[in-house]
Amino acid sequence: MALIQISNQSTKSLGKKSTIRFTQSICPDCNMILDAEVFERDDKVYMSKICPTHGECEELYFGSYQMYKKFSTYWMDGKGAHSPNVMIDKCSCPNNCGLCSNHLSHSGLANMIVTNRCDLTCWYCFFYVKKGLEGAYMYEPDHTQVRGMMKTLKAERPIPGNSIQITGGEPMLREDIADVIKIMKEEGVDHVQMNTNGIRHAMDPEAAREVRLAGCNNLYLSFDGVTARTNPKNHWEIPYALDSCRKTGTTVVFVPTVIKSINDHELGGIIRYAQKNMDVVHAVNFQPVSLTGRMGKGEREKYRITVPDCIQRIEEQTNGEVTVDDWFPVPSCMPLTNVIEAFSSKPKYELSIHFACGAGTYIFEDAETKKFVPLTKFCDIQGMLELFEDKAEEIRSGKNKYFTMLEVVRKLKGFVDTKKQPAGLDLAKMFGNILMKRSFESIGSWHVKGLFLGMMHFQDKYNEDLERLQRCDIHYLTPDLRIVPFCAFNVIPEWYRDRIQKKYSITVEEWEQREGVKLEDGLYRGLMRRGAGDELAAGCAKSQMFHDAAQATM
Repeated sequence: MALIQISNQSTKSLGKKSTIRFTQSICPDCNMILDAEVFERDDKVYMSKICPTHGECEELYFGSYQMYKKFSTYWMDGKGAHSPNVMIDKCSCPNNCGLCSNHLSHSGLANMIVTNRCDLTCWYCFFYVKKGLEGAYMYEPDHTQVRGMMKTLKAERPIPGNSIQITGGEPMLREDIADVIKIMKEEGVDHVQMNTNGIRHAMDPEAAREVRLAGCNNLYLSFDGVTARTNPKNHWEIPYALDSCRKTGTTVVFVPTVIKSINDHELGGIIRYAQKNMDVVHAVNFQPVSLTGRMGKGEREKYRITVPDCIQRIEEQTNGEVTVDDWFPVPSCMPLTNVIEAFSSKPKYELSIHFACGAGTYIFEDAETKKFVPLTKFCDIQGMLELFEDKAEEIRSGKNKYFTMLEVVRKLKGFVDTKKQPAGLDLAKMFGNILMKRSFESIGSWHVKGLFLGMMHFQDKYNEDLERLQRCDIHYLTPDLRIVPFCAFNVIPEWYRDRIQKKYSITVEEWEQREGVKLEDGLYRGLMRRGAGDELAAGCAKSQMFHDAAQATM
């Protein structure tokens, strides 16, 4: 199996920059596969590539070299795709995704686009009908296609897909969305999450109840800021959407798209708002913006923000309650998977994405001071991970797995400082339940006690790293029964998203004639915003932020 190899780990001085490694990328103009250099300069990590036709492209890759080095120690390969949809003998990434036999991660989260309609027109969104490369077509898979895509996900090996995200467009625009969710549950997934702006949940609590009863566990709720200026799209609607979720027992993940110079000064405020609503909000997953459009270098430098930049701002904006050192890359949880897998002798769900893709931490609220207490403040995470890895190796070497697992559970308390542990929390017991029960429910209970802070930076054509792409575990299901990694599907839409969806679509004109309405009739007119006394009350498409950003991208 020919893979893109990490080489030259030793630092080589090249004038003012130092090479970290070599990989492959694509030309942002013509998609030609190019050799690329990842290098350090001024404590930041950059990528450089040269197209013979379009010249050199240099782009910020990671905002802190120190954090890059720390995160890189968690580099691990996953199990890969044992039942690939695309068989190839030699790696040709990203020419033939779907999953191919060279891919190194199973589907951690599978996305299914149920519509490309949306009731908003957010300038930074790379996805809605009548925009950009997508053209004027309407994509809404029918129930037969939905079931076929779900069967493809469940047929994945060695780990059948078990978590699905309904996305779009705006999924709640489909009147039959509850039926779509029921099909997903019938096909055997435990977790159904909906990526939404929450407007219909705010406006129509009965619709919120219907999708919850159908089997939607969680809302992946867009939430870009705590003011109307940073979040004109649903600032007024969020409180009502949260109330609907409370009444229906639906949990919420806030999903801020972070854009430098636009809303990066409110990251701490977003976390504080989540803290006030921890009865229903269990996570905040920040997404540094993916600049998929055609932008000049000046505009990219204005808006580009990376994972370390966001983490540094969070430390500053929480007054040091959540620090840079509290964060770990996503694959750091692999040792826990490994010990569970060794004990059960069965392949287990794992998060084997590239260390630069994302990071996370858990924070808990002190009952008395109401301040955040990150997990790292009362738990030796590194020591616990080393214990998991050591014991997994002992079981694989033939040691009695029952005695070994009991030893793991017994030693867990030694990694927890009970004097600093928040009142009402028994971390060692929670870890023990995960290890012994090894169930989806035992992992879910972990989220109820704390607030997860996550960070996921999707790539774009300027910084596409094919080493990362091979390890992607956020995938898209498609009607042609392929499973395509996120950073191929959306980064090269002319090869994947648009080409596939257009094949299974009808024109907007056909849809409008069939439905008897105009597409624009579905745009949200800000009904909750009337009388707000704010120039932004007309919604995201009318805001000054939208105007400025739209001008920059022309």
